[in-house]
Amino acid sequence: MHPLDEATALERQDEERLAGRTSAHYTNMGGMFGGFTAGVLLRAVMEDRRRQGPPVALTVNYCAALGEGAFEIECRERRTGRSTQHWSLELTQAGRVCATASVVCGARRPVWSHVTAHPPKIAPPDQVPIFDFGGRFGWLNRYEMRFVKGEVDFAAREANTNLREPVTLVWMRDKPDRPLDHVALAALSDAFIIRAFVVRNVFVPVGSVSLTTFFHADEETLRAQGSKPLLGHATAHVFNGGFFDQAAELWSTDGRLLATSTQIVWYKE
Repeated sequence: MHPLDEATALERQDEERLAGRTSAHYTNMGGMFGGFTAGVLLRAVMEDRRRQGPPVALTVNYCAALGEGAFEIECRERRTGRSTQHWSLELTQAGRVCATASVVCGARRPVWSHVTAHPPKIAPPDQVPIFDFGGRFGWLNRYEMRFVKGEVDFAAREANTNLREPVTLVWMRDKPDRPLDHVALAALSDAFIIRAFVVRNVFVPVGSVSLTTFFHADEETLRAQGSKPLLGHATAHVFNGGFFDQAAELWSTDGRLLATSTQIVWYKE
C-alpha cells in the first residue's frame, strides 16, 4: 500500500462518522502536514456512497495542530441539487476540533469550454535534478521535487539580506510513484515550501489557516497523467500583520491545468 493510502485510510463508524489515525509518513514541525489533513478530509467524501460526481472545490480551515494518534471525521451531506452537491466536515482529536472543511462535488457536462491560463515554459522534468531534502521532516520525504525556481537552503541560519521573489516553479510528484487522483491532488496543493521561507530563506513559526483548492480535472484526465510529475507554480502577494497568502497552480505534463489553490498562512517572528 502506498504511504498516502495507508495514512489516509478511514474506518466507517456509521453513515456520518469515520475514524482514522495519523502517520509518521506525513509529519510536520508542529503536527501533521496540512496536505495530509486536506487529503484525508477529501477521502471521507470520496468514499461516501452518497457522493454524486467528482470534487469541484475543497476548503479546509485549520483550527488546531493535529497530533499523533487517532482522530474522527464527521461528514455530512448538506444539499444535493441538479448540478452540485455540498458537504461539511469536522475533524476532531481527543474532543478537540482540529479542522473543519467543506467539499463541493459537481456533475461535469460536455459544454462550451475555454482556457485562458498557460503553463510556465520551463525545462522538462528529466532535465531538472531531484532536490535533496537531507531527510528533513516526514512529509518532505513523501515527495520528489525538481526545482526550476524557488529552491531553498535548509541549512541557512540567518535571513537573506536581499528578499527574493515569492515564486516557486517545481516539478513534483508522490514518492514512491503513485497514480494521480483527487486525494493526492488535494495533498499536493499544499506541498509547496512556505512562501516566507522562499522569500527570506529562514524558518519562522508558521501555520496554514485556510486552504481552498479548485479541481479542474475529471478522473479521465487524472488517469492520463498517471504518476508523471506535475508542474507546480506558486506565488504570494502580501506579507503583513502576521499573515501571508499563497496562490498556486498544478499543471499536467502535457499542459493541462489540473487544480488551482489559494491559502492564508499565519506567521510570527
